[in-house]
Amino acid sequence: MTDAPKPAIVVVSAQHADQLVDEFGRYARDYEIAKARSVDEAISVTMSLTRRGVQVAMFVSDSRLPDSLAPTALHMLRSLVPTSRRVLVAPWEYFREDSVAFRPALAKGKFDAFLLMPRGLRDEEFHLAIVELLNEWGASIAAPLVDSVQIVSPDSRGLVLAIRDYLFRIGAPSRVYPPDSEVGRAVVEAYDGEPTWPLIRVFSKDEIVAPTSVRDVAMSIYGRPDEIDVETVVDVVVVGAGPAGLATAVYASSEGLGTIAIESEAIGGQAGTSSMIRNYLGFPQGISGTKLAQRARSQALRFGTRFFTGWPVTGVKTGVDGEPHVVCTEGGDVRARAIVIACGVDYRKLNIPSVDEYVGRGVNYGAAMTAAREMEDYDVLVVGGGNSAGQAAVHLARFARTVTIVVRRPDLSATMSQYLIDEISFNPRITVRGNACVVDGGGTDTLEWVELESTVDGSRERVDARGLFLLLGAEPRCEWMPPDVMRDEKGFVLTGRDVPMEHWIDGCPPASLATSVPGIFAVGDVRAGSMKRVASAAGEGASVVALVHTWLEPTH
Repeated sequence: MTDAPKPAIVVVSAQHADQLVDEFGRYARDYEIAKARSVDEAISVTMSLTRRGVQVAMFVSDSRLPDSLAPTALHMLRSLVPTSRRVLVAPWEYFREDSVAFRPALAKGKFDAFLLMPRGLRDEEFHLAIVELLNEWGASIAAPLVDSVQIVSPDSRGLVLAIRDYLFRIGAPSRVYPPDSEVGRAVVEAYDGEPTWPLIRVFSKDEIVAPTSVRDVAMSIYGRPDEIDVETVVDVVVVGAGPAGLATAVYASSEGLGTIAIESEAIGGQAGTSSMIRNYLGFPQGISGTKLAQRARSQALRFGTRFFTGWPVTGVKTGVDGEPHVVCTEGGDVRARAIVIACGVDYRKLNIPSVDEYVGRGVNYGAAMTAAREMEDYDVLVVGGGNSAGQAAVHLARFARTVTIVVRRPDLSATMSQYLIDEISFNPRITVRGNACVVDGGGTDTLEWVELESTVDGSRERVDARGLFLLLGAEPRCEWMPPDVMRDEKGFVLTGRDVPMEHWIDGCPPASLATSVPGIFAVGDVRAGSMKRVASAAGEGASVVALVHTWLEPTH
């Protein structure tokens, strides 16, 4: 446990402050509930809290304040505590009017939720929204109070950062301790051998290991899958457990199909690194990619899906004459009547040696959620124009002094969802640098500067940057696939009518999500022509199950 003060929830209301403080009384054990009756008082209260070392987890403001418009008030308060969550509440008598007036501000991310003020006891609809926001704050901002995994290392670079990101994505709370700390000394003393860094203590198994890769950590937590023991031929193997693979697993197993999902890294795929997805159906306050993946995995497990993680698929032997397909891994083989390829994509590499040598020391491929805390009060760059880049920039802006999004296009309008563009345009810490690309970088021990080149006139400029987050588009991970699974010139898997006609059977193209090999399907980002969005990937994962059912009918 820690002696750090409890985080605070600051309530701001001239007329309903006492009512709201009473309503938030259920959180008083874990949070300090502070009250203010005006924006000026709220600023004073917040500054007092921060001087005492108290983290402000949430601001809750009445939609009508005596000295400021509520969205403006929350903007000022966010400038004091960028990591806080912001909630606007309105009494019933003017809820409808204010919800219409403030809807554009909500869409632009000026606050996180607009809620009806509770009118009686046990308003669980209200508190569900509050708890979800506090949950996300605790997962992404607050330091964990209890460690599932302790990491001992003199720094947090390279392998340590990769391990922390992996642990964050699987929902395992962790902290890094220096070797000369109390925890560090205890771990070193308990380790059997000469210590190398990092050392990892996994409490679920009460063992200490010196990993050389993220896979070593995965094996410490989940056990070493020396043999994938599947005695029978299963109905379907899902390769990859991002949104598309998870949706396939949920729908296939819920309909009674014997289902196995194999994931080489953390469940959730690329989407699992997203700090906040606000346009996913059914989550009005938004949901992090990690939380979405964890919920989907639990759902699939409930219906009987078996997951094998930490071992990539190395090949597929396609079945002939009614024989099952064989999915090969270093941990064993799985025979299946159908395969759904949902392995997603990787971020494209920059391939600039002077920049890549700082990977783990300021340069990160992907959102690197756990690295965001280390960017506090520094200038950072995010390279990429997709939704993942936008979500990373918004999350980084909670910590970094400035965030610059660098794109080759003139702006973000062609590649990013409008809700994210609006949120970015409102955030004073984020700027967009169009018509530019990264060409160089350097520093002493860590990244300190990046050189940008104009795509219009070729001029160059060196800018300060302690962090560089590269989200450069998609490269399919298809090296393991058999050559008879047809792909396009970029390596994405062809399905349906995109499969060359010479591979059609009896003059008929494969079904919409079927590949050139009967019984093998492809969904999500790895499929040529897919939308590269979380919702569309999940939709394809659900839709493919009907095609799998058709394939598994006795005629096959």
